[in-house]
Amino acid sequence: MKKLAIVILSVVLLQSLYAQKTENNIVVDTETGKNVISRHIYGHFAEHLGRCIYGGIWVGEDSPIPNTRGVRNDVVAALKEIAIPNVRWPGGCFADEYHWMNGIGPRNQRPKMINTHWGGVTEDNSFGTHEFMDFCEQVGCEPVICGNLGSGTVREMAQWIEYLTSDNVSPMTELRKKNGREKPWRVKYWGLGNENWGCGGNMTPEFYADQMRRYSTYCKNYSGNELYRVACGPYDEYYAWMETLMKDPNNRNCFQGVSLHYYTICHNWTTKGSATNFDENEWYQTMSKTLRMDEFVTKQTAIMDKYDPEKKIGLVVDEWGNWFDVEPGTNPGFLYQQNTLRDALVAAINLNIFNNHCERIKMANIAQMINVLQAIILTNEDQIVLTPTYYVYKMFKVHQDATQLPIALTCENYEQAGGSIPAVNASASVDKQGLIHITLCNINPNKDLKLTCELKGKMPLSVARAEIITAGKMNAYNDFGKPEEVSLKKFSDVKSRKNSLTINLPAKSVVMVELAGK
Repeated sequence: MKKLAIVILSVVLLQSLYAQKTENNIVVDTETGKNVISRHIYGHFAEHLGRCIYGGIWVGEDSPIPNTRGVRNDVVAALKEIAIPNVRWPGGCFADEYHWMNGIGPRNQRPKMINTHWGGVTEDNSFGTHEFMDFCEQVGCEPVICGNLGSGTVREMAQWIEYLTSDNVSPMTELRKKNGREKPWRVKYWGLGNENWGCGGNMTPEFYADQMRRYSTYCKNYSGNELYRVACGPYDEYYAWMETLMKDPNNRNCFQGVSLHYYTICHNWTTKGSATNFDENEWYQTMSKTLRMDEFVTKQTAIMDKYDPEKKIGLVVDEWGNWFDVEPGTNPGFLYQQNTLRDALVAAINLNIFNNHCERIKMANIAQMINVLQAIILTNEDQIVLTPTYYVYKMFKVHQDATQLPIALTCENYEQAGGSIPAVNASASVDKQGLIHITLCNINPNKDLKLTCELKGKMPLSVARAEIITAGKMNAYNDFGKPEEVSLKKFSDVKSRKNSLTINLPAKSVVMVELAGK
């Protein structure tokens, strides 16, 4: 018995010594990158849900809040600052009960409807097709429109595309001109329904595939506008849905992208946990579940690779992010939640994952843009708050349309409540000017980490600048009428020597290092 105890003690000591000696090291290959990180990975999602549209984007032309044709000026300025590439609209679940003709023409004549999915409130349709397209033009981003396949008709979807994009002589073109838009818009991205395995109709994959082919057939290209059709894909590990869509070439010929949805839920769908009042165990659970995005993307991509080895079809992660309980005292159907440093880490982890899978992932849309779920902006009347997640997008915009660089990461684990996950998460890219950007997350909320970075390449490089997002508390957040607790700041704890770096990553932080040739 004594010998057994000694053996067990020896094993424990060896494991402890190994853990202590684990080096945090990243190797960045600066010369062999070939895949471009599409700027559309940094896309957003705006649904007719809570105060995302009304009060978030749209206040109306008569509002005392400064606006341009009813769209908030402060929101437009904030979105332009982070160079958002696209916005997905009008949903979400709302998309499959939305009938677009109710949202055109004089606003005082538009019919009202009940938003049955989100709070049972009255939707007055004052923000419709023309208002959304004007918003996109003001921001300088591309529209991503999700068509109604759940409760709509083939004719309805086909006419919406014609109304938006055709310059031919037709009733839809004349109707658009009558409503004040002479020239057609360019609308490349078009969703063929949303979550049709759930709120979009509770369909089987086989039934959806048949419907998708029928709808796609009538989604035409007009006047030089070439559609990128996005089929409704699976949620996280619904692999049978992806298999059904991809295995039939008749399906694959009908879309250029297929969606994937995955939300980080700290506890479960019934009790999701507080957005601001959480302990370290909940921090760990959130990070652990967020990292599963890599697993789901990898496995769904493997199915796509089997039938599309040339990677002609893009994976579109058009709903992702943290989902917590609503803030106390708010409408439970409005999904309004605060946004902390924890959300910043989750955003950075996901974006790093998407960057590293950019060969297949061609678009992603965080849920949602304003006042809903993991919002980048919060508004209250004429006030605006930029959330910690907003600052991640500001930091990471350097990756847009840059070439992804291969990395090899070795790091220690962050252990909590009997679980263990890698403590460091990263991605890297080189832009058209030759600047290299490395984005890093230290997931451990308690421990600073010393990271060695080896740069494989011929050109000597030096640190041009570095930035950090962190705070004293893991539940720090920005709120109305208070100084910001979480923002983007300069970072100096990085040293370069020849083609290597030493970076001291503070606990619970996101760091970006920019390198330039000497």
